[in-house]
Amino acid sequence: MSKYTSFPEPSEDHNPFQDPSVTQHSSSTDYPTLDLYNPFDTRASGPPPPYEAAPPTSPPTIPPQALPSRTTPTEPRNYGSYSTQQPVVNAATADLLKKQEELERKAKELERRERELDSQSRSTGSSSQKNWPPLPSFCPVGPCFYHDINVEISQAFQRIVTIMYYYWMYSACTLVFNFISCLSLFCVDTNSGVGFGLAILWLLLFTPCSFVCWYRPVYKAFRSDSSFNFFMFFFIFFVQVVLYVLMTIGIPGWGFSGWIVGLAALKTNTAVGVIMLLNALVFTAQAAMGVVLLKKVHSLYRQTGASFQKAQAEFATGVLSNEAVRQAAVNATATAAQGAFTGAR
Repeated sequence: MSKYTSFPEPSEDHNPFQDPSVTQHSSSTDYPTLDLYNPFDTRASGPPPPYEAAPPTSPPTIPPQALPSRTTPTEPRNYGSYSTQQPVVNAATADLLKKQEELERKAKELERRERELDSQSRSTGSSSQKNWPPLPSFCPVGPCFYHDINVEISQAFQRIVTIMYYYWMYSACTLVFNFISCLSLFCVDTNSGVGFGLAILWLLLFTPCSFVCWYRPVYKAFRSDSSFNFFMFFFIFFVQVVLYVLMTIGIPGWGFSGWIVGLAALKTNTAVGVIMLLNALVFTAQAAMGVVLLKKVHSLYRQTGASFQKAQAEFATGVLSNEAVRQAAVNATATAAQGAFTGAR
């Protein structure tokens, strides 16, 4: 007993797990594990019971009716019918569409407000911001307007405004072509001098007036959603389209190289007649495109929410805010009051 209770010397390398009293029982199967044997149980007499392995437990069986049925091994399990899931999917889709529409409406409102702030800042800015017409630096006359479709016009209306701008350029080119046609006719027939002079007048008059009278109103209408500018454009552009139809007809002596003048020029000179008939064809395309663009702008006008009442309100606000108009009204009122006072005396 002293062999096991005596302390070893510090110099000895003693491993307690290699003790013979431990190793003789470590490989034996007659003793249970520690979780099954309680050495402090006084009721048990004799050596502890031998170790017995627990019998393997079988997994619980699931009734066949509880499992989803499928005919083939590759067929997916049926976790629910489509009809029971469809109302939930439809409700979620409707909710997402509603939120998307609300976000789009807020984005349009923010874009409109930003555009209004930009236009107000430009209207109060200096004249150096004007960039149209693009004149050279040595020209004594500077630009008159600020024109930038990508900046001032919203994304939804940039295409139609760009088309209107190109249409104005096309109209200016047709007037130049009309001038060349009338000049060629005047070279072979000196009796057509009136038509040649009117062709020069139409070129110098219609080119700037069309830009100011109908292109700028439609530009400002889509820029600031102005009902007054919409109505101004419709009235002036309709008159312009009627004038384009008269150009296409080509009444003699009016300075337009239309179909009538072109067919008559064939008898005088074939080459000049062909040039004038080509000009008549250009006028025809111009009139047809004018009608299409008028209908297109009108359809977009109905989508913007503009109305005649808004146009009247904008006109009244613009007149009252004009300093020249207010000064004229004050002068007229003072003159009328002075005349009434003089007549009373």
